[in-house]
Formats: sequence, C-alpha cells, structure tokens
Amino acid sequence: MAKIGIIICGRYQDCGGGKCFRAMRERVGAFSRYPKDEPLEIVGYSYCGSCPGGNIEYVPEEMKNNGVDVIHLATGLIVGYPPCPRIRHFKEFIETHYDIPVVIGTHPIPLKYLNTHDQLTFWNKMNMKEIAGDLMGENKDIMEAYN
Repeated sequence: MAKIGIIICGRYQDCGGGKCFRAMRERVGAFSRYPKDEPLEIVGYSYCGSCPGGNIEYVPEEMKNNGVDVIHLATGLIVGYPPCPRIRHFKEFIETHYDIPVVIGTHPIPLKYLNTHDQLTFWNKMNMKEIAGDLMGENKDIMEAYN
C-alpha cells in the first residue's frame, strides 16, 4: 500500500480535494503511476502555507511521521493562475531535506486550463510542460472530464 501526502496551493486552501481524490480512485493524472490493484492511503493533506510556501518547511515532517511514501504537489500549483513559481524549489527541498520522493501533480489538467495556458508566453518560459510531464500525456477526453 502506498501512503500519499498531498500539498495544495494556498490560493485553494479551502479545497476539499474532490478532483485529487477522484483521480486517485480512477488512477488518472499523476496517480496513473500506481497499479489499479494497489491500495492507496492518504496520510496527509495540507496547503503550502501561501506564498512563499512556509508550510513546505514543516508539513512534510508530519506526513513523514504518518508513514508517507510519496508527496504529490497538487495540479493547482501548475495550472492555477499564475502557476507556482516555487514548485521546483518545493520539490527539491522536500526531497533533499526529508528524503521523500515528490510527484508533480495530482488530478489531470482540466482541458480548458491547458488550452488557455498553451497560449500564454510565461507558461512556455517557465517550462511548465517539463514540470508537469506526466500530466501532459493524459488522454484529452479524460482532461475534458476534469473541466
């Protein structure tokens, strides 16, 4: 059983996690990496602490105390407006300081967001397609179902 922590963007701190948990059940988006027959357990769900991400320093420790195997940085950090400029820093810090692997993304990128972001110059300058590589290969019908 994989034990998962999810860290969401502070702009969405009131989010109940519906799309993330749905994607986990359906094994789509960044959760497609896990076999469908492998049980998954959420052992932590929090937000980054808002800009500049103060909770990133502390939340992973609690997740680690709860047995986390991997932390997912939620899709909202990638396709929120603007995308999180610190997402690479968060990943590097958590992996270095806590020795916990970090996956970028949770649920599939909603197609309506991807279509808009593809037209934005900063999206390409930030190289978000590289950061969210796993999510970019998602089937367009599934992305549309997450609009």
